[in-house]
Amino acid sequence: METKKVTCVLFFSTALAFVRVLGEVLGALNEIRGTLGLDRRRFSKMALLLAPLLVLGALLLLRGAHLEASPETYLYFELAGTFLSFCYAANALVRFRGTHDRIALILAFGFVISGVIETVVYFGLRQLLESGLLTLRHVPMGWMVGRTLLGILLLAAIAVERRLPTARQPSREIAGAMLVVAAVSYITSATFLAAPASPAVHPTRFLSRPWDLLPAGLFLVAAFFFRRRLRFTASIFDHALIWVAVLNAGCHLVACFSERLFDGPFVLAEVLKTTSYAVILTGALLDNARLFDEIRRLAVSDPLTGLANYRRLISVLEREIDRSRRTGRSFSVVLFDMDGLKNINDRYGHLVGSRALCRLANVLRGNCRTIDTAARYGGDEFALVLPEAAEDIAARVVARISQRLAQDGERPFLSASAGAAVYPHHGDTVEKLLGAADRALYRMKAGSGGVKSFTRIAACL
Repeated sequence: METKKVTCVLFFSTALAFVRVLGEVLGALNEIRGTLGLDRRRFSKMALLLAPLLVLGALLLLRGAHLEASPETYLYFELAGTFLSFCYAANALVRFRGTHDRIALILAFGFVISGVIETVVYFGLRQLLESGLLTLRHVPMGWMVGRTLLGILLLAAIAVERRLPTARQPSREIAGAMLVVAAVSYITSATFLAAPASPAVHPTRFLSRPWDLLPAGLFLVAAFFFRRRLRFTASIFDHALIWVAVLNAGCHLVACFSERLFDGPFVLAEVLKTTSYAVILTGALLDNARLFDEIRRLAVSDPLTGLANYRRLISVLEREIDRSRRTGRSFSVVLFDMDGLKNINDRYGHLVGSRALCRLANVLRGNCRTIDTAARYGGDEFALVLPEAAEDIAARVVARISQRLAQDGERPFLSASAGAAVYPHHGDTVEKLLGAADRALYRMKAGSGGVKSFTRIAACL
């Protein structure tokens, strides 16, 4: 047991030393680039050409070092990968309920099955090794089945997204995803079990485990298609899928150089595999956070203008009333009504009418303070909440907005009527304030047909 611990420590210390040396090499190359005055893009192309040779040299060095980890280290990686797979599966189910993302759903089942297969096979492998019925120069069948299965499912997920129509019922989508996973799992397992020769290790060859080229090729093809998919969708999760495919392809390319179980390339392949599980889980979590934030924003904003909606307006007014009661300071709420929107729709069309609403919204957004809240009250009516603003401040704000609206330079020319109410003079509840502002608004519309002069604005406050 003590020997195994020393071996593990030696392996990881050697890996850290290699990373440190690699960093020093990259730093030296950067200094050479600066000394020779090479263009960064040209140097990047040269480095890209040299990278495979450096990686190949590192793998051959790692294989020749004859380092060996303990079976317990392998178990830790398998359990960590399975745990990450289950976490991703739970996250993907939540994501699917909101987005109907079939790729995430299929990969959720795929990662879980792959992780479970490899973990279960580990315990059987451990018993065979202890009983002496199996040598270290053996490729676990569970490794090949689970990894090939995952590579095929990556490609199947892309095919399902492109070829099969979206079902209206989520339960059918889930059933379809489970059917795809079950079919792929059965075909993959049956193919390997029926193969005339089982995967074997050839320590005297350049590629000790050529069977790993099969899943490596599948993951590289998947990475290519996921890269092309970025032209249509480019979320954090979509970028994570590319890295997952690349990391898994690298995992099997590294495993090709493994001469026996638990040696340096084998453990490095496990590190890359487990890292891919962490990457897809992180990508899904970050993208879900983005989606939840977008949903929260859409729930309190108007889809046409981007201003706060009625729900947000009421919430802001209630908060301002509570704050004004504590501080004893007043605030104002101003209602705007666009003049002649029906005539604009009839004469120019509804697209121009929608554009007119957006023009007024942009003026409101650009001519109020950061602490103010501009909202769409409903239809062609807008509201502006001005914290700690008395009647004179509200009058100046309305005058500035009306002036900017008249000078925005687009046709048709726009005008708006305005009416304001001040807390607590015109009311001490949301309903009373909005009612007072609405009455002031319609007094202006009845008296002048719109905001034509700034003196009329102050008269209606």
